[in-house]
Amino acid sequence: MTPNLTKLVATLPSTVPFVGPEAQERARGRAFRARIGANENVFGPSPKAVAAMAAAAADCWMYCDPENHDVKVALAKHLGVKPENIAVGEGIDSLFGYTVRLFVDPAGGDTVVTSAGAYPTFNFHVAGYGGRLVTVPYAADREDPEHLLDAARREKPKLIYFANPDNPMGSWWNAGGVQQFIERVPEGTVLVLDEAYAEFAPDGTMPPLDVSDPRVLRFRTFSKAYGMAGARIAYVIGEASLIKCFDKIRNHFSVNRIAQAGALAALADQEHLRRTITAVSEARSSIGGIAERCGFRPLPSATNFVTIDCGRDGAYAKSILDGLIARDVFVRMPGVAPLNRCIRISAGKPADLDILEEALTGVVKATG
Repeated sequence: MTPNLTKLVATLPSTVPFVGPEAQERARGRAFRARIGANENVFGPSPKAVAAMAAAAADCWMYCDPENHDVKVALAKHLGVKPENIAVGEGIDSLFGYTVRLFVDPAGGDTVVTSAGAYPTFNFHVAGYGGRLVTVPYAADREDPEHLLDAARREKPKLIYFANPDNPMGSWWNAGGVQQFIERVPEGTVLVLDEAYAEFAPDGTMPPLDVSDPRVLRFRTFSKAYGMAGARIAYVIGEASLIKCFDKIRNHFSVNRIAQAGALAALADQEHLRRTITAVSEARSSIGGIAERCGFRPLPSATNFVTIDCGRDGAYAKSILDGLIARDVFVRMPGVAPLNRCIRISAGKPADLDILEEALTGVVKATG
C-alpha cells in the first residue's frame, strides 16, 4: 500500500542536510583518521561534566525533569536573566523546529527570510512546516543584515534567520551592528539569532541580552564550546511570554537526565571552557598556516572552524574536499555559490592537524 502522507510531506524530498561521517565510513569501508568536518569540539567536555554524566547514567531508568528546572536556573544565573526567559531543548536544531512550528502556518505558506548558503537544517524545518523560504546573498563572506531587512520589509516574513558568528563562513558582526539589526526588525517579524558559536567569538560580538524585546529569540548550545554535541542540549533566550509558548509544543521529556547533569557541571566549570577556547584559537592558527603553505587563503574566524578559500570555483573546492576524504580526513564545504569555492575545517588536536597537513599537501600536488 502507499503511505497516506500529508500533501506537504508527499512533496518533500527524502534527504538530509548533512551526510554524517559515520555514513561515509560505512560507505568507504574504513574509518577517518581525522574527524574535523562537523564543527565538533574535539577537546571534549569538562571532566567534571563527564563524571556527572557517568553518575547520572545509573538513574536513567527515570524520566528527566520535564521542566529542565535546574538547568534553567543555572543558565539564568550565568546569563543574568530569569528562568522564565529560557527554554531548554534537545539541541538547537530541535529548537529551530519548534520555532518554525510556532510561527509558520502550513495552510498560509508563511514566509521566512534567510541567507543563501546559511545553516541548512533551519531551512529543512521551514520546508517541513510548509513555509516559503526567501534568500539573500552573503556580502564579502558575511551575512548581510541590510539586505535581509530589505527582504523583510518587502516580503513581511514571520521569521528572519541570522547567525552570529556565522556557519559556514566563520565570519561575524560586532555587537553594535547586531543590535541595530534587532532594532530594525519589522513589526510582525521575529529574528532567529543563532549564537551557537558565541563563546568562541571576540569580545564585543554579542549585544547585551534584552529579554524585554519580543523581536528576537537568541539560540545557544552546549554542543560547541562546552563539547557536548552528542548529548543534545541547547537553549533559547527571549521575552518571557514568547518563551512560554515553547511549552505548548515542545517534547517535554526530550532532554535526557544525563544531558541535564552534564550541562550543569559544564556550566559550572568555566575554567575548562577558557582552556578549550584557547586550544581552539591555537588550532585555528595552525589550520590557517597549513592552508597558506598549500597556497590557499584562510578566512578570519570567530568559531571553532576555519573556512578556507581555495581560490577557484566550487568544482575545484569539491576536488580538494574529495581528495581529503580519500585520504581519510573528514571535512565539509559550503553548498551554495560563491561560498562553495571554500572548504571548512574544524579545529583539531595537533595530531589531527598533522594528518591534515600531510593529506592537504598531497591533494594539492595531485590536483595541480
